[in-house]
Amino acid sequence: MRSVPPTVLRTLVCGALLALASCGWGARTSGQGERLPAAPMGVTATAGSATSVHVMWNLASENPRITRYEVYRGTTKVKEVPGSEHMVDITRLEPSTSYVFTVRARNAAGVPGPPSRPVRSTTPAAVAADGTPPTRPGSPRGRAVGDRAAQLSWARSSDARGVASYDIYQGTSKIHSVGGAQTATVVTGLRPGTAYAFTVRARDAADNVSPPSGTVRITTAPGADDGRGTAPAGFRATTHRSDGAYYIDLSWTAPEVDGVITEYRIHLDGRPVTSLVWGGSPPHGTCSYSFYIGREADVTHRVRIRAKLPDGTWGGFSAERSVTTGQRPTR
Repeated sequence: MRSVPPTVLRTLVCGALLALASCGWGARTSGQGERLPAAPMGVTATAGSATSVHVMWNLASENPRITRYEVYRGTTKVKEVPGSEHMVDITRLEPSTSYVFTVRARNAAGVPGPPSRPVRSTTPAAVAADGTPPTRPGSPRGRAVGDRAAQLSWARSSDARGVASYDIYQGTSKIHSVGGAQTATVVTGLRPGTAYAFTVRARDAADNVSPPSGTVRITTAPGADDGRGTAPAGFRATTHRSDGAYYIDLSWTAPEVDGVITEYRIHLDGRPVTSLVWGGSPPHGTCSYSFYIGREADVTHRVRIRAKLPDGTWGGFSAERSVTTGQRPTR
């Protein structure tokens, strides 16, 4: 029997291992056999001002489910966001400084995946006593790209010391940011069959923000998911009395959307009366809120809510509920 030279044997063994890995046998798992999240892809870092950088990435696959992302500056974790988010502003940085950022995902068990490829961004120089904002970006244009994206472009803004970045808004919500040398972008994560109103604002190194550009109105193409399911589910309303006053107690299940919901608008008797903005980490699943309604008993109110979605539009209304404040106490 012919002997196989050691170098050839090593080559055959390595080739066999590579073949196993390419067929999925080498999929990364934790020590407990759990599948690890993949490294986030599409990571970018853009200086927003002399002291901030906007970091973005692509949402990972839901297998395994991602519960949070961690953003690192060098080896230091500087931000942690829910698994439904894919962008964050890193603030309190130094001017004229180069930074390296990575992002990593954690699964439901808290097990981290590998870090993304590192991306570098350099903040511009600080500008002393600059109170003048950039001029308004001009000639905004746009078009839908399929059912979930929009392509936008605009004319450059001018600033005495240079534009550091452009922020893209849908309504009053900032949903995207690009570098000051860029005058076009593609906004993703939109909903099919939905009307959008985009504006652009320029930002300089001193964090002065320009007036908004003109509005670009775009409607995405229809799709299988055309906005149904954006209404809060399981909406309930009751009342309680405390210290002589009546309160309406609400509970609902947050809609499942591509991103995190931080704001709801409450409509009472057909009119918007207040906005509920979550501080810290917004709740997922079941939410609740209570608000003052007055001191008069036997008053019936109609109430419903809607969520402000991550793309800046308002979702569908919940079911409307009727509630009546408690009976007047007997004398």
